[in-house]
Order: sequence, then structure tokens, then C-alpha cells
Amino acid sequence: MEKISRKDFLEFKTPTEPVLKNDTYVDPSNKDLPRHLQKTSTGVNTYTGTFGDAQLMHLLRRTMFGVKKQDLDYFRGKTMVQVVDELLTLPSNPPPPPLNHYGYNAAMADPDVPNGTTWVNAPNNPLLNGARIQSLKFWWAGLCLNQDRSIREKMTLFWHNHFATEAITVQDSRFSYRHVALLRSMCLGNFKEFVKQITIDPAMLIYLNGDKNTKTAPDENYGRELQELFTVGKDLPNHYTEDDVKAAARVLTGWRNNRLTSTSFFDVTKHDTGNKTFSAFYNNTVITGRNNATAGLDELNDLLNMIFAQQEVAKYICRKLYRFFVYYVIDESVENNVIVPLANLFRTSNYDIKPVIDKLLKSEHFYDSLNMGCMIKAPLDHVMGMARQMNIQYPDPSNVQQLYGHWQMAQQYALVLSQDLGDPPNVAGWPAYYEDPQYYELWINSDSLPKRNSLADYLVYIGYTRFGYKVMIDAPVFASQFSTPADPNALINQLTALVYPMDPSATIKSYLKTTFLLSGQASDSYWTDAWNAYAAAPTDAAKKAAVNSRLQALLKYMFGQAEYQLC
Repeated sequence: MEKISRKDFLEFKTPTEPVLKNDTYVDPSNKDLPRHLQKTSTGVNTYTGTFGDAQLMHLLRRTMFGVKKQDLDYFRGKTMVQVVDELLTLPSNPPPPPLNHYGYNAAMADPDVPNGTTWVNAPNNPLLNGARIQSLKFWWAGLCLNQDRSIREKMTLFWHNHFATEAITVQDSRFSYRHVALLRSMCLGNFKEFVKQITIDPAMLIYLNGDKNTKTAPDENYGRELQELFTVGKDLPNHYTEDDVKAAARVLTGWRNNRLTSTSFFDVTKHDTGNKTFSAFYNNTVITGRNNATAGLDELNDLLNMIFAQQEVAKYICRKLYRFFVYYVIDESVENNVIVPLANLFRTSNYDIKPVIDKLLKSEHFYDSLNMGCMIKAPLDHVMGMARQMNIQYPDPSNVQQLYGHWQMAQQYALVLSQDLGDPPNVAGWPAYYEDPQYYELWINSDSLPKRNSLADYLVYIGYTRFGYKVMIDAPVFASQFSTPADPNALINQLTALVYPMDPSATIKSYLKTTFLLSGQASDSYWTDAWNAYAAAPTDAAKKAAVNSRLQALLKYMFGQAEYQLC
């Protein structure tokens, strides 16, 4: 296949509604796309081509936060099917819950939760709720930094964006923790059941006013978003109606939260027991009103049965999955060859999520060269991925204050780059996942790009010290993990394969070697001799400095290139 410039590919502004003419997509002004910029016509047949390091790294980059060399070594040699199967096999036990890291400050002493223990089952404390929410966010960042070799963390982020809630609005850290735990536990489960549990989730009930929805004062907020954002979508020629939103709100009346138990419950005295009639979009369905203890769940089940009978639900979710894991442009070929068959599988699988992800990640379309290295990293990918990829060493878990202090740095740097874990900007999630036509091009601008580069510079040259512990990239130790670090050609080859999503040209590799490892000299021995001297005496400050300064300059340069922003 003809090689193309990734820069040209990413900078080309694809028309919002491409039209297929003579096998060439054209924009509304009839300007033909160049052949090399056309999207692939591959589909969801199982990929049978070469599964080497390039394909493996592509798969791992899309399903994990950054790829360590240890991850690459672990999966190398396994078949594509084996790797995907393992990525989709989730650990059975949830991680330990977030801890009190804030009580070490006397002003933040928690009367109910000793330092270093969890607050998730403690009584609500409005004065400490902000500190506990921060604990939740730092803990969540730690899960990303220390993720296992599975898709769980990426899937949790996907659903966090899809079923968006804001901890700052919920204002109960226990509810927000349970919401995150729900996202994690059901990330590859049954989507219909997932929607049901989200509907009565305490955090969601607060966030979209479900706990204020009564028969005398129906609130349409959740009933609207359930259809517009969570299931059907809003970009349909024949749409559900405002009356459908009102009817859904009536179905959902009566749900309340118990702050003592951190659970939701149904209060039939607050429930609208009348029949609810829906529009022709839903085949004029009538949900029979109930007046008993199970009315809330019974009518909710009827509502979801009605909504999930719409074929658009499966297509809508599959499009969102595609944009998250593959690419943001869905042209006619992708719609017909990828979205439609995935949606059909979704429905025939009774809306189980895992078979759809499995099919997508094993498809010929996923491994098409046009779909590799064409995504701009989200801030969380950039921050967590860099820390993982560079093997940054975090404090021992026994020192909770230190550990959470450094997880805080990762969480808050992603926030600076516009992705605040736990607090997306609104109910629709982050605009980069949905705003047409830019999508994740929104992550890069004149403000965010220098900040991305400054993170790399900071970790390479200065490090971050808190509570007596410094996190920093140890460049010589990082280089030591490669098979022949004394060989500058092999080192550049292995380093670029790990750091960049596409293989640089021989010219670029020669420039990296000569400019940085050889410091402008002609002979490879200039690096080889320096490295061997360091390897023989790694505690010798002068010998370490001789290789460290060159590696630091090399990493700084590589992190600053456009290719590093891609995955």
C-alpha cells in the first residue's frame, strides 16, 4: 500500500457528509479527495495479515494508557487473537478503594476515617467532601498509571465520557466512588443492564435531577439525556419527540437516594402511576402505570425494552466505540462495512458489549494502515502514557501521603490539558469525543501543545518532588532495558518503535543518532564507548552524565515532535 504523510492525513479536513461518486469521496463542493487520502474500504472480517510489532503496538496503544517495553515483550510472539482475548479478560477482583491521604494535614483530620484507610463507607462529611473527591481522582489516576494488561481502564474512560457525571455537581464522594465502581464493573458487560443501573445510580440521580423527579413536579433532565446521549442519539431524520421526553420523565418518577446507606430506592408515593403514551417513533407504545413497590423497576424495564427495540441504539453506540478506538471520520464505507455489521452483532448478542469490542479489535479494518497512528492522544493518554512508557517509579504504597501526592501530579496535569478525570465539562462529556468536525483535533492548540511539551521537559530534566520523593525519567536506566543499548543504531530503532506510532524514515533515524547519541560525531563508537564505560560503572557520576545528557536531549526532542502526539 502507498505510504502517506501522517501530517497530511491529519491536517486534511474531511467533509462532514462525504458523498460516494465513482469510488471517490467528494465534499459538498464536489472537490475530489486525493486517492491517498481516501478512507479504507476494509470491514470486520477477521484480520489475517502480519501481526508484528507494528500491529501489536497499535493494538496496545488503543487499548491501554501507553505501552511499556515490558508490555511489548510480554505480548510479543502471541497471535492477534490471543492478545485481544487476554486484553478482554478482566481481573475478577476490584482494586482496593481510595484512601484518606488528606488527614496528614491537621486541618483536614477526618474524625471517622484514620489516615491511610478508606472513606468510601464512612458517614458523609460535607467539610471533607472536597478532600475525598480529590482522593478519588488521585486514586483513579493511580489505576491508570498502574493498570494491568487489560482494556478495563480505557473502557472505563469510554463509559465515563458516555455516562458523564461531574463530582463537583454530585457533591458526595461516596456516590461518585460507587459510580466509578459501576463503570468499571460493567465496562464489558450488558449494555441494556448497564443503562438500567446507571438510571438508578445515586450519582446520576443527583447529577441529572432524577432524585427530584416526582409526579407533582416531573423533571425531564434524565429522560431527555437517556434518549439523546445515552441510547438513541439525536442525529436522526425521524426523531423521538418532546412528548416522549415528558413520558419518559413520568416513568422515572419516584427514585430517591439514601445518604446513610449510599444507595438509591424507589418511593411509590412520589411516582406517577398513570399510563405513559409514546409517539410513533416508538410505535405508539403505552407503558402501563403501576402502583406498587416494584413499579419503579417494572416501568423502567418497559421503558428500556421500548428504547432498545430501536435499531438506532446499536448503531449509535457502535459509532461512539469506533470513534474512541479507531478514528473519528465515519464515511459511507465505514458505516456500511463496519458500523452496520457491528450493530447487528450488538443486537444479536442481546447488547453484550464484549463481543462487539472483540469483533472490532480483531477486524481487518482495525489493522488497516490508514487507521494506525492517526489519532491525537487525549490528555490522559499523553500524561499517563508518558509516565508508564518511561517507567517512572512512584512511591511505595506504604506511604499513602507520598503516593497520592504524586498521583495528584499526573491527574492535575491532565486537567491542565483539559481532561479532568471525574469532572468532564458537561453531560455530553469532553467535546473532543463528539464535536463534529474536529473531534480529537481539539486536544491540540496553541495553548495545549506547549503545555504537553513542558511536561516532557519537566520529567526529563527537573522531575517533580513532593513529600520528600522525586519522580523523574531516569534516561540511562530507561535505555538499559533495550537489548543492545551500546549499539546506537539498534537503540534508535527500538526507541522509536516504542515511542512513535509509525516507523520514522532512515533519514530521521540517522539524524536522531548523529545529533544526539553521537553529539555530531561520525563514528558510532563515540556512543558505544561512552555507554560501555557507564555500564561498567553505573554509579560513576561523570560516566553516567556522559550518556545521560545525550539521552535527555534525545528524549526531549522526540517528545517535542508531532509524531509523539499521535497514537
